[in-house]
Amino acid sequence: MRNSAQSTAQEAVTPQSSADMRGAPRFALMLRSAKLIAEGTEYLCIIRDVSETGLKLRLFHAAPNAQVMMIETGSGQRFPMQKVWEANGEAGFRFLQPVDVDAFVKEAGPYPKRPLRLRVHHPATVRMANQSYDATILDISRQGARISITHKLAIGQKFWLEATELPLFEATVCWRRAPEYGVVFSQLMGLEELAQRAERMDRPEAKAE
Repeated sequence: MRNSAQSTAQEAVTPQSSADMRGAPRFALMLRSAKLIAEGTEYLCIIRDVSETGLKLRLFHAAPNAQVMMIETGSGQRFPMQKVWEANGEAGFRFLQPVDVDAFVKEAGPYPKRPLRLRVHHPATVRMANQSYDATILDISRQGARISITHKLAIGQKFWLEATELPLFEATVCWRRAPEYGVVFSQLMGLEELAQRAERMDRPEAKAE
């Protein structure tokens, strides 16, 4: 018996999903952001609903053409899956192994939840005090980024971060492990804006598993 607190979601699905993905009850997870990972590249998405056997995603781009993909939740846990159908900005996936729906919904895992970050490798410029320095954005979230820069920065230092695929952000250093620094932006990006901007950025080379 499922937890009564989880209401059954009867959302409209495509004919393909009706045939292939209704083998188990589905539960609504409206606007739950996650990462879709394919061949080492990360994409932002929204989980619409989930069951033991699969899930439905809202995508901000066409689904990657990969045989096996991963969905990563806010807790950092990853679940392998295969695409079953795609239409109108949504896609259905089948898990390779059944999942615990309760744990999936609660995003229970060994690590605390944190803002979703997308790995990129995008050139940027740090501007402060009439000087500019080359930098590289290594990952990005709605709230901030991790950058690499040879110029030393101090905790709490403020500067302007400029990049081709970003608006001009005022940023503040919140941690450092030189040459890498974590920065927080003075303004928050929308979820769709982040997904689309990251999609246009350079990505790091995929690592062999």
